[in-house]
Amino acid sequence: MAAQKQGHEDIQVQLQVITRPPADDGPSPQPPGPQQQQQLVVVPKAKQIKWWLKVLTYAAIILTSQTAVVLLARLYFVKGGASKWLVTTVQLAGFPLLIPYYLYHLTRNHAVDGGDRRQPPSNLTHGAFYTIVGLLTGGSTYLYSTGIDYLPVSTSTLIASSQLAFNAFFSYFLNSQKFTPLVVNSLFLLTVSSVLLVFAGDPAADPRGITRAKYTVGFLCTLASAAASGMFFSVSEYAFRKVLKVRSLKVVMNMLMFQGMVASGIGAVGLLASGDWKGLGKEMENYELGKVGYVMTLVWTGVTWELFAVATMALVFEVSSVFSNAVGTVGLPLAPIMAVVIFDDRMSGVKAVAMVLALWGFLSYLCHHYLDGRREENKEQFDH
Repeated sequence: MAAQKQGHEDIQVQLQVITRPPADDGPSPQPPGPQQQQQLVVVPKAKQIKWWLKVLTYAAIILTSQTAVVLLARLYFVKGGASKWLVTTVQLAGFPLLIPYYLYHLTRNHAVDGGDRRQPPSNLTHGAFYTIVGLLTGGSTYLYSTGIDYLPVSTSTLIASSQLAFNAFFSYFLNSQKFTPLVVNSLFLLTVSSVLLVFAGDPAADPRGITRAKYTVGFLCTLASAAASGMFFSVSEYAFRKVLKVRSLKVVMNMLMFQGMVASGIGAVGLLASGDWKGLGKEMENYELGKVGYVMTLVWTGVTWELFAVATMALVFEVSSVFSNAVGTVGLPLAPIMAVVIFDDRMSGVKAVAMVLALWGFLSYLCHHYLDGRREENKEQFDH
């Protein structure tokens, strides 16, 4: 305990030596000893380790929750569910789970980057931003629900991975994303991966008898969902830097709450307008897993989606939109492999090649991100 106390005192003393301005007269301060120099190195390393632990935790939540959402949504359709608007609504209606945490942090200040606070955004600006991201989220979720209904999990997941390419494309215009050879290679591979799936479709293999027309609709809807998701990530990062002008936990929580309200409102309006709500009672009665299984499928779909949304936005907040999107691509093989075991999805040779190309594209982008980070570190060290 004495040694630990002494270590804390060394840190405090050394920080005081660094921050205290030099006196006008008197001898100059002596350079810190070896023990104090060691303490100076430990402080930033501890912060860096804490940051990486947070990033890895968010990444793990994204990988597990993303896979669970896809499988649960597919389970709903395979076992007798038919309402795309219901699946969309339950995925987006989980934001009330954040209310206790939101209220706890409502009055706390967790700013990370102060930004330009001289002209804070108005309530109208906030409202417009939350409405835009809510519309993107609601539209993307409905389109993806349509894709999950009409396509095997392996196919829909591979197509959805192209959102990384769309994210990089939109970030080029909104967030000055650099198109290095590695990024171009990544976009090319992800595009080819999606195109290959056009020729991999085998609707006859679906036990529910999905027609070629529905397969095509599912493909186009999933691709449009990927584009909307890519734009959502780019717009979110742009808003953090240029519109909201501050990166804080409170801003992230506001975004998740109000975005959830708008998006779930879209789902609820669609559910009522489509008339799907009229047949939900009969759907529950005929559900293969029973009434309890029906309710649990929908409830856990909403819970896992909310976990995914929180972890995704946390990575946008901590790192960047493209990095958060890239982490989601890491989970690419998980859902298809689980779907082969659970739903007897077929993994054809073309799908396997498409998966390899998609993973290659992700690794290419990850390499770009790593090298870009190293260059920034070297630049900072050179400037200092």
